[in-house]
Amino acid sequence: MDTIIIAVDMGHFKAYRIPKSPIGKSKIQLIESYDSIEGHGKLSDKLSDKAGRDGMMGGRKGAAKGYGEPHSMTLAIEKKLIKLIANDINSLLKREQCEQWHFAAPKEINGRIIENLNPDVKAKVGKNIQANLTKFGKADILSHFE
Repeated sequence: MDTIIIAVDMGHFKAYRIPKSPIGKSKIQLIESYDSIEGHGKLSDKLSDKAGRDGMMGGRKGAAKGYGEPHSMTLAIEKKLIKLIANDINSLLKREQCEQWHFAAPKEINGRIIENLNPDVKAKVGKNIQANLTKFGKADILSHFE
Protein backbone atom coordinates (compact mmCIF):
# COMPACT_ATOMS: atom_id res chain seq x y z
CA MET A 1 0.00 0.00 0.00
CA ASP A 2 1.01 3.59 -0.59
CA THR A 3 1.85 6.06 2.15
CA ILE A 4 0.05 9.40 2.38
CA ILE A 5 1.57 12.69 3.59
CA ILE A 6 -0.79 15.46 4.66
CA ALA A 7 0.47 19.02 5.27
CA VAL A 8 -1.96 21.65 6.55
CA ASP A 9 -2.26 25.06 8.13
CA MET A 10 -5.37 27.14 8.79
CA GLY A 11 -5.58 28.18 5.14
CA HIS A 12 -4.01 25.35 3.13
CA PHE A 13 -4.50 21.60 2.76
CA LYS A 14 -2.13 19.44 0.72
CA ALA A 15 -2.10 15.66 0.47
CA TYR A 16 0.56 13.60 -1.28
CA ARG A 17 0.87 9.93 -2.17
CA ILE A 18 4.15 8.06 -2.00
CA PRO A 19 3.70 4.90 -4.07
CA LYS A 20 5.63 1.79 -3.06
CA SER A 21 8.55 1.46 -5.41
CA PRO A 22 10.42 -1.81 -5.98
CA ILE A 23 13.58 0.17 -6.76
CA GLY A 24 13.53 1.90 -3.40
CA LYS A 25 13.43 5.46 -4.68
CA SER A 26 10.40 7.36 -3.38
CA LYS A 27 8.34 9.49 -5.73
CA ILE A 28 5.76 11.92 -4.40
CA GLN A 29 2.47 12.80 -6.13
CA LEU A 30 0.07 15.58 -5.16
CA ILE A 31 -3.39 14.02 -4.79
CA GLU A 32 -5.38 16.84 -3.17
CA SER A 33 -4.83 20.54 -2.57
CA TYR A 34 -7.08 23.43 -1.60
CA ASP A 35 -6.98 26.82 0.04
CA SER A 36 -9.56 27.75 2.66
CA ILE A 37 -10.96 31.26 2.33
CA GLU A 38 -11.98 31.25 5.99
CA GLY A 39 -8.42 30.59 7.07
CA HIS A 40 -7.05 33.75 5.44
CA GLY A 41 -7.34 37.38 6.42
CA LYS A 42 -8.73 39.26 9.40
CA LEU A 43 -12.14 38.60 10.88
CA SER A 44 -13.07 42.29 10.57
CA ASP A 45 -12.49 42.14 6.81
CA LYS A 46 -14.92 39.24 6.52
CA LEU A 47 -17.66 40.78 8.64
CA SER A 48 -17.58 44.35 7.31
CA ASP A 49 -16.00 46.12 4.42
CA LYS A 50 -15.53 49.50 6.17
CA ALA A 51 -14.96 48.75 9.83
CA GLY A 52 -13.36 51.66 11.63
CA ARG A 53 -13.29 54.17 8.80
CA ASP A 54 -16.02 56.51 10.03
CA GLY A 55 -15.71 58.42 13.29
CA MET A 56 -12.03 57.75 13.81
CA MET A 57 -11.09 61.40 14.20
CA GLY A 58 -10.10 61.04 17.84
CA GLY A 59 -9.52 64.18 19.88
CA ARG A 60 -12.22 65.98 21.89
CA LYS A 61 -14.97 66.03 19.29
CA GLY A 62 -14.37 62.70 17.64
CA ALA A 63 -15.08 59.44 19.36
CA ALA A 64 -12.69 56.69 18.48
CA LYS A 65 -14.52 53.51 17.58
CA GLY A 66 -12.82 50.24 18.32
CA TYR A 67 -13.49 47.40 15.96
CA GLY A 68 -11.24 44.81 17.49
CA GLU A 69 -11.90 41.23 16.52
CA PRO A 70 -14.16 39.52 19.06
CA HIS A 71 -12.00 36.88 20.70
CA SER A 72 -14.79 34.31 21.08
CA MET A 73 -15.77 34.59 17.41
CA THR A 74 -12.17 34.11 16.30
CA LEU A 75 -11.90 31.00 18.49
CA ALA A 76 -15.20 29.64 17.16
CA ILE A 77 -14.05 30.04 13.55
CA GLU A 78 -10.70 28.41 14.37
CA LYS A 79 -12.46 25.50 16.08
CA LYS A 80 -14.73 25.07 13.04
CA LEU A 81 -11.74 25.09 10.65
CA ILE A 82 -9.91 22.48 12.74
CA LYS A 83 -12.95 20.19 12.65
CA LEU A 84 -13.26 20.69 8.87
CA ILE A 85 -9.59 19.83 8.38
CA ALA A 86 -9.96 16.71 10.56
CA ASN A 87 -13.07 15.64 8.59
CA ASP A 88 -11.22 16.13 5.30
CA ILE A 89 -8.32 14.00 6.59
CA ASN A 90 -10.75 11.29 7.75
CA SER A 91 -12.49 11.24 4.34
CA LEU A 92 -9.27 11.27 2.33
CA LEU A 93 -7.66 8.45 4.28
CA LYS A 94 -10.81 6.34 4.13
CA ARG A 95 -10.95 6.83 0.36
CA GLU A 96 -7.23 6.10 -0.13
CA GLN A 97 -7.24 3.05 2.20
CA CYS A 98 -3.66 3.57 3.29
CA GLU A 99 -1.99 1.58 6.05
CA GLN A 100 0.16 4.46 7.26
CA TRP A 101 0.16 8.22 6.82
CA HIS A 102 2.31 11.14 7.94
CA PHE A 103 1.14 14.53 9.13
CA ALA A 104 2.53 18.07 9.34
CA ALA A 105 0.79 21.08 10.85
CA PRO A 106 1.92 24.09 12.90
CA LYS A 107 2.26 23.26 16.59
CA GLU A 108 -0.57 25.67 17.48
CA ILE A 109 -3.12 23.47 15.72
CA ASN A 110 -1.39 20.10 15.30
CA GLY A 111 -2.65 18.43 18.47
CA ARG A 112 -6.17 19.80 18.12
CA ILE A 113 -6.48 18.37 14.61
CA ILE A 114 -5.19 14.98 15.78
CA GLU A 115 -7.73 15.02 18.65
CA ASN A 116 -10.58 15.46 16.15
CA LEU A 117 -9.59 12.51 13.95
CA ASN A 118 -11.39 9.16 13.95
CA PRO A 119 -9.66 6.59 16.21
CA ASP A 120 -8.81 4.29 13.28
CA VAL A 121 -7.18 7.19 11.43
CA LYS A 122 -5.20 8.25 14.52
CA ALA A 123 -3.92 4.70 14.92
CA LYS A 124 -2.34 4.77 11.45
CA VAL A 125 -0.36 8.00 11.83
CA GLY A 126 3.36 7.41 11.35
CA LYS A 127 5.37 10.60 11.69
CA ASN A 128 3.77 13.75 13.03
CA ILE A 129 5.77 16.93 12.50
CA GLN A 130 4.80 20.16 14.23
CA ALA A 131 5.71 22.54 11.42
CA ASN A 132 4.02 24.31 8.54
CA LEU A 133 5.15 22.52 5.39
CA THR A 134 2.35 23.74 3.11
CA LYS A 135 4.60 26.12 1.19
CA PHE A 136 7.41 23.59 0.69
CA GLY A 137 8.04 21.81 -2.60
CA LYS A 138 7.48 18.09 -3.05
CA ALA A 139 11.12 17.14 -2.57
CA ASP A 140 11.41 19.22 0.61
CA ILE A 141 8.26 17.68 2.06
CA LEU A 142 9.45 14.17 1.27
CA SER A 143 12.81 14.85 2.95
CA HIS A 144 11.04 15.62 6.25
CA PHE A 145 9.42 12.18 6.34
CA GLU A 146 12.14 9.86 5.01
